[in-house]
Amino acid sequence: MKYNVAFFTILIAVFLPATSQVAESPHVVKATPTGSVEWLDPGMDEIVPADAVPEIIAGGFEWTEGPLWLSDLKMLIFSDIPANAIYQWSEKDGVKLYLTPSGFTDTFKRGGETGSNGLLLDRNGKLVLCQHGDRRIARMESPLNAPEPKFQTLAGTWQGKRFNSPNDAAYNDMGDLYFTDPAYGMEKGFEDPGREIPFAGVYRCDSKGNVTLITDQLSAPNGIGFSPDGKTLYVANSGGSSGALWMTWQLKDDGTLGPGMVFFDPSEEANNRKGGPDGLKVRKDGILFATGPGGVWIFAPGGKHLGTILTGQQTSNCALDEQGKYLYMTADDYLMRIRLK
Repeated sequence: MKYNVAFFTILIAVFLPATSQVAESPHVVKATPTGSVEWLDPGMDEIVPADAVPEIIAGGFEWTEGPLWLSDLKMLIFSDIPANAIYQWSEKDGVKLYLTPSGFTDTFKRGGETGSNGLLLDRNGKLVLCQHGDRRIARMESPLNAPEPKFQTLAGTWQGKRFNSPNDAAYNDMGDLYFTDPAYGMEKGFEDPGREIPFAGVYRCDSKGNVTLITDQLSAPNGIGFSPDGKTLYVANSGGSSGALWMTWQLKDDGTLGPGMVFFDPSEEANNRKGGPDGLKVRKDGILFATGPGGVWIFAPGGKHLGTILTGQQTSNCALDEQGKYLYMTADDYLMRIRLK
C-alpha cells in the first residue's frame, strides 16, 4: 500500500533539435520542474524532501548516459552516446562540450550507439570510459585541451575475442574493475554479425590487466555497483531471457562471485511505465538508486522498494554529488536532477 504520493503536473518546455557541436541555445535551458515523486514507504522521508520534484537542467541531446560528478571541478559530465561526445554541466557555466570523440575513435563511419556510456574515475582521478564504438574499457591519457584525445586500453578482449560493447563499470576496494558487456552499442545490437563473444558477460579486470569472466548467466547485464563494504555486487539486467530485474551476489575474498539472488523484480510494480533496469548508484549508507520503469527506483539495502522518482522519460542512469545534495539523472534527451535530504 502506498504511504503517500506527491504528484505534480508541470508544463515542459520544447527544446531545439540535438546537435553534437558546441552549442549555445540547444543545450542551455532554464531549470524546469517536471514529473513527480512516489512514496511507497516511510523510509523515503529520510531521502527525498516532501516538496522535491525532478527538474530538467539541460536538454536537446540525443540519448544521455553515464553521469559522473567531478568533485574537484564542481561539475557533472555525462555521455551523449549517438553524438559520440561527453558534455559537462555546472551551476555556473551551464552546458559545454567536454570531449569528442568519446567512444568511437576510428575514422570510418558506422551506425549504432558509438559513443561512451558509463564513466568513472580510477584511484588516480583519471577518467575511465566504457567505449561502445571501440568495444573496450579505456582510460583517458591526454589533457582536455589536446587536439585529439588519447586513450589507453584497459580491457579490450577476453580470451582473444573482442567485447561486444562495454556498458557500465565500477571499481571494488582492491582496485579491480568490474564491468558489463551487453551488445547495445553494436551497429545491429545483439544480432550484429560482428559479435565475437556470443553472450553478454560480466567481467573483472585486475590491476595487471588480466580479464576474467565472472558470469555469463545474464541476458543483458547493464548497471553495476558495490555495497559500501564492498562485499555485495549489484547488477541490473535490462531484459531478454533473464528478465528485467536487479541481481545481487556476495563476493568471495578472491573477487569471484558467491551465491547470487534476485535483489528485486519490478514486473509487478512496473505499471507499463517507460524503461527498465539500467544504471545504478549505491550511496554511502547503502541506499540504492536504480533507474527502472518510470524513473529512478529507491531501495533500502535489504531490497525494500521505498519509492520512485518519476521522471516521465526513459531514464538511463544517475549520479550523486559529493555531498549527496542532488541526484543527477540522464533521461532520454534530458539531463535532470532532484534535491535530496
